[in-house]
Amino acid sequence: MGIYDYVFGHFSRDLGIDLGTATTLVFAKGEGIILCEPSVVAINKDTGKVLAIGNEAKGMLGRTPANIVAVRPLRDGVIADFEVTEMMMRHFITKSHNRSAFVRPRIVIGVPSGITGVERRAVIDAAMHAGAREAYLIEEPMAAAIGASLPVSEPIGSMIVDIGGGTTEVAVLALGGIVVSKSIRVAGDEMDEAIVSHCRKNYNLLIGERTAEQIKIDIGSAYPLGEERTVEVRGRDLVSGLPKTITLTSAEIRDALAEPVAIVVDGVRMTLEKTPPELAADIMDRGIVMAGGGSLLRGLDKHLSQETEMSVYVVDDPLSCVAYGTGKVLEEIDTLKKVLITNKKSWQ
Repeated sequence: MGIYDYVFGHFSRDLGIDLGTATTLVFAKGEGIILCEPSVVAINKDTGKVLAIGNEAKGMLGRTPANIVAVRPLRDGVIADFEVTEMMMRHFITKSHNRSAFVRPRIVIGVPSGITGVERRAVIDAAMHAGAREAYLIEEPMAAAIGASLPVSEPIGSMIVDIGGGTTEVAVLALGGIVVSKSIRVAGDEMDEAIVSHCRKNYNLLIGERTAEQIKIDIGSAYPLGEERTVEVRGRDLVSGLPKTITLTSAEIRDALAEPVAIVVDGVRMTLEKTPPELAADIMDRGIVMAGGGSLLRGLDKHLSQETEMSVYVVDDPLSCVAYGTGKVLEEIDTLKKVLITNKKSWQ
């Protein structure tokens, strides 16, 4: 380590970022998770000025006047709007790195395993423009597995299913690498859209994505519940144009979610079919590990276990798993460098 690296390393607050479609989490080296905010930016369309980022911007979703738009700059786990993503990352990095602007942090960012070379460069460039000294990328399933304390460096097969907002990442890992993986662009957002579609089709009721997400949290399930639940939902009647209230049951929401859930299960099956037999035997012994906010859907672990005839476990803190993984890599970057995607860029 040179004197430059020593001085910058000593004063900088190195960060691990789970740059999610729905939520961005930031892990500070030696401190843990210090930021968890929605990946939402509110912009004035007339001036192009950013009005709010994160929690404040999410509160504006579906409630803004015509000249203000609340946008999510990441879609399906990748950057859809480069400039807005850069502004959002700069905001989160500045908020998290409370030292001198001169001392730039080293950053490790979790990205989907199906990301293209162009998309990788876009994330790296956004991080560098947002103020990083060095930027590294790590595939989200690898970060989730490290965060879940799976033995990724050993010659043992481990399977992780990370269901986020925009993507579901399924991967089999061994010896510090991903042996088989599948990135499915169906996850929490598609579940919300399925609920919006169900209300429109069956009740002529228009609801927003925030309402759909709350329905999913309150009564959503992938497996029959011991006691079925109901929830009152308010929206706009598409026939009369007036506000209307309906009652939804957990059974009908389970039916509405059946299609996105089936796509996730198929992705797990397809990954298992491509897994070498020795590693498949390890997974049979050890089971499938689930992470990500989508894994909190009631009964999803039971449903996946029934469909694959294997044990399925949800990690203790599924929402933070990828962020913890990026943090562990930061803390042991010299020994864990081999798990990173190698296109690192340094600030000069």
